[in-house]
Amino acid sequence: MLEAGRVAALSLEGLGKSLVLDVGTGTGVFAEEFALAGSSVIGIDPDGGMLATAVGLVGGARFVRGSAEDLPFRERCFDLTFLGLVLHETDSPLRALVEVRRVTRTRAAVLEWPFVTEGSGPPLGDRLDPEAIRGMAGRAGFGSCRSVGLSHLSLFLLEP
Repeated sequence: MLEAGRVAALSLEGLGKSLVLDVGTGTGVFAEEFALAGSSVIGIDPDGGMLATAVGLVGGARFVRGSAEDLPFRERCFDLTFLGLVLHETDSPLRALVEVRRVTRTRAAVLEWPFVTEGSGPPLGDRLDPEAIRGMAGRAGFGSCRSVGLSHLSLFLLEP
Protein backbone atom coordinates (compact mmCIF):
# COMPACT_ATOMS: atom_id res chain seq x y z
CA MET A 1 0.00 0.00 0.00
CA LEU A 2 2.83 2.47 0.77
CA GLU A 3 4.78 1.78 -2.44
CA ALA A 4 7.84 3.02 -0.53
CA GLY A 5 10.34 2.20 -3.28
CA ARG A 6 8.27 3.90 -5.97
CA VAL A 7 7.64 6.93 -3.74
CA ALA A 8 11.37 7.29 -3.10
CA ALA A 9 12.19 6.95 -6.82
CA LEU A 10 9.58 9.54 -7.84
CA SER A 11 10.68 11.93 -5.10
CA LEU A 12 14.36 11.65 -6.09
CA GLU A 13 13.81 11.69 -9.85
CA GLY A 14 16.46 13.82 -11.54
CA LEU A 15 18.22 14.78 -8.30
CA GLY A 16 21.18 12.37 -8.42
CA LYS A 17 23.06 11.87 -5.14
CA SER A 18 21.00 13.75 -2.59
CA LEU A 19 20.84 14.81 1.01
CA VAL A 20 17.32 13.90 2.16
CA LEU A 21 15.38 15.01 5.23
CA ASP A 22 12.61 12.56 6.17
CA VAL A 23 10.19 14.59 8.30
CA GLY A 24 8.03 12.46 10.59
CA THR A 25 10.25 9.49 9.87
CA GLY A 26 8.54 7.19 12.36
CA THR A 27 10.19 3.77 12.13
CA GLY A 28 12.22 4.83 9.09
CA VAL A 29 10.34 3.03 6.32
CA PHE A 30 10.96 5.80 3.80
CA ALA A 31 14.38 6.73 5.22
CA GLU A 32 15.48 3.19 4.41
CA GLU A 33 14.25 3.50 0.80
CA PHE A 34 16.06 6.80 0.31
CA ALA A 35 19.26 5.28 1.74
CA LEU A 36 18.91 2.23 -0.52
CA ALA A 37 18.64 4.65 -3.47
CA GLY A 38 22.06 6.07 -2.55
CA SER A 39 20.99 9.21 -0.70
CA SER A 40 22.35 10.47 2.60
CA VAL A 41 19.39 10.58 4.99
CA ILE A 42 18.46 12.41 8.16
CA GLY A 43 15.16 11.42 9.77
CA ILE A 44 13.35 13.62 12.25
CA ASP A 45 10.41 12.71 14.48
CA PRO A 46 8.98 13.97 17.79
CA ASP A 47 8.55 10.41 19.13
CA GLY A 48 11.69 9.06 20.78
CA GLY A 49 10.40 5.48 20.72
CA MET A 50 9.85 5.60 16.97
CA LEU A 51 13.33 7.04 16.49
CA ALA A 52 14.86 4.23 18.56
CA THR A 53 13.14 1.72 16.27
CA ALA A 54 14.35 3.59 13.17
CA VAL A 55 17.95 3.60 14.43
CA GLY A 56 17.75 -0.18 14.86
CA LEU A 57 16.23 -0.77 11.43
CA VAL A 58 17.96 1.71 9.14
CA GLY A 59 21.73 1.59 8.93
CA GLY A 60 23.64 4.58 7.68
CA ALA A 61 20.95 7.17 8.36
CA ARG A 62 21.04 9.76 11.13
CA PHE A 63 17.98 10.35 13.30
CA VAL A 64 17.11 13.35 15.46
CA ARG A 65 14.18 14.32 17.65
CA GLY A 66 12.14 17.32 16.58
CA SER A 67 8.96 18.59 14.98
CA ALA A 68 7.95 19.52 11.44
CA GLU A 69 6.98 23.01 12.58
CA ASP A 70 10.45 23.81 13.99
CA LEU A 71 13.14 22.05 11.97
CA PRO A 72 16.60 22.38 13.59
CA PHE A 73 18.52 22.80 10.32
CA ARG A 74 20.00 25.69 8.38
CA GLU A 75 18.32 27.20 5.33
CA ARG A 76 18.34 25.39 1.98
CA CYS A 77 20.52 22.49 3.14
CA PHE A 78 18.47 19.52 1.81
CA ASP A 79 18.11 18.48 -1.80
CA LEU A 80 14.85 16.73 -0.90
CA THR A 81 12.61 17.16 2.10
CA PHE A 82 10.04 14.38 2.43
CA LEU A 83 6.86 14.20 4.52
CA GLY A 84 5.35 10.71 4.43
CA LEU A 85 1.76 10.63 5.70
CA VAL A 86 2.62 13.27 8.26
CA LEU A 87 1.43 16.70 7.04
CA HIS A 88 -2.15 16.01 8.14
CA GLU A 89 -0.79 15.03 11.60
CA THR A 90 1.02 18.32 12.26
CA ASP A 91 -0.36 20.96 14.58
CA SER A 92 0.00 23.50 11.78
CA PRO A 93 0.36 22.13 8.24
CA LEU A 94 1.11 25.60 6.85
CA ARG A 95 3.81 26.26 9.45
CA ALA A 96 5.30 22.82 8.66
CA LEU A 97 5.43 23.64 4.93
CA VAL A 98 7.02 27.04 5.65
CA GLU A 99 9.74 25.23 7.60
CA VAL A 100 10.11 22.61 4.88
CA ARG A 101 10.53 25.36 2.28
CA ARG A 102 13.14 27.06 4.47
CA VAL A 103 15.38 23.95 4.65
CA THR A 104 14.75 22.72 1.08
CA ARG A 105 17.14 23.54 -1.74
CA THR A 106 15.57 21.64 -4.66
CA ARG A 107 12.36 19.69 -3.96
CA ALA A 108 9.91 18.70 -1.27
CA ALA A 109 7.65 15.67 -1.52
CA VAL A 110 4.44 15.27 0.45
CA LEU A 111 2.78 11.86 0.57
CA GLU A 112 -0.82 11.97 1.78
CA TRP A 113 -3.98 9.91 1.99
CA PRO A 114 -6.55 10.48 -0.75
CA PHE A 115 -9.31 12.91 0.20
CA VAL A 116 -12.04 10.27 0.32
CA THR A 117 -13.82 8.29 2.99
CA GLU A 118 -12.47 4.76 3.17
CA GLY A 119 -11.93 1.94 5.61
CA SER A 120 -8.20 2.44 6.09
CA GLY A 121 -6.29 5.47 7.23
CA PRO A 122 -7.57 8.53 9.06
CA PRO A 123 -11.17 9.74 8.90
CA LEU A 124 -12.00 12.23 6.14
CA GLY A 125 -12.00 15.12 8.61
CA ASP A 126 -8.32 14.47 9.35
CA ARG A 127 -7.26 14.27 5.69
CA LEU A 128 -6.09 17.18 3.58
CA ASP A 129 -7.89 18.24 0.43
CA PRO A 130 -5.42 18.35 -2.50
CA GLU A 131 -6.40 21.96 -3.21
CA ALA A 132 -5.60 22.85 0.41
CA ILE A 133 -2.15 21.26 0.01
CA ARG A 134 -1.55 23.21 -3.20
CA GLY A 135 -2.69 26.45 -1.58
CA MET A 136 -0.50 25.95 1.49
CA ALA A 137 2.47 25.06 -0.73
CA GLY A 138 2.07 28.36 -2.57
CA ARG A 139 1.72 30.34 0.66
CA ALA A 140 4.82 28.58 2.03
CA GLY A 141 6.86 29.82 -0.94
CA PHE A 142 6.86 26.89 -3.34
CA GLY A 143 6.46 27.95 -6.97
CA SER A 144 5.14 24.68 -8.33
CA CYS A 145 3.16 21.75 -7.02
CA ARG A 146 2.36 18.71 -9.11
CA SER A 147 0.66 15.58 -7.93
CA VAL A 148 1.34 11.98 -8.84
CA GLY A 149 -1.38 9.41 -8.30
CA LEU A 150 -0.26 6.17 -6.73
CA SER A 151 -2.28 3.00 -6.30
CA HIS A 152 -3.73 4.22 -2.99
CA LEU A 153 -1.98 7.43 -1.94
CA SER A 154 -1.19 10.85 -3.44
CA LEU A 155 2.31 12.25 -3.84
CA PHE A 156 2.78 16.00 -4.21
CA LEU A 157 6.11 17.24 -5.60
CA LEU A 158 6.86 20.83 -4.60
CA GLU A 159 9.61 22.97 -6.09
CA PRO A 160 10.76 26.55 -5.43
